[in-house]
Amino acid sequence: MSQFENVTLVKEANFYFEGNVTSRTVLFADGSKKTLGIMMPGEYTFGTAEAEIMDIQAGEVDVLLPGETDWQTFTKGQTFNVPANASFDIKVKDVTDYCCSYITA
Repeated sequence: MSQFENVTLVKEANFYFEGNVTSRTVLFADGSKKTLGIMMPGEYTFGTAEAEIMDIQAGEVDVLLPGETDWQTFTKGQTFNVPANASFDIKVKDVTDYCCSYITA
């Protein structure tokens, strides 16, 4: 899906890691939400409250998912899942555009 229809966009941005990661929240009529963002090169650790699906729109990242010992590389068009109440490490190799979908029970 290259665009979202009939959504509400939260105007205020989310800033993480001294502004190296930013996102905007998109709210859907069914109550679901996504964030659209940009990550600058660097290494970050994220925590999750809800399960997430990360969709890489552009760029390249290496990810160490919860419970794993091997890093995995993701590029444009690839996704990875992160469980709720977990943390994951990510190495952003170049400016990366992402879409994060939150999965609620």
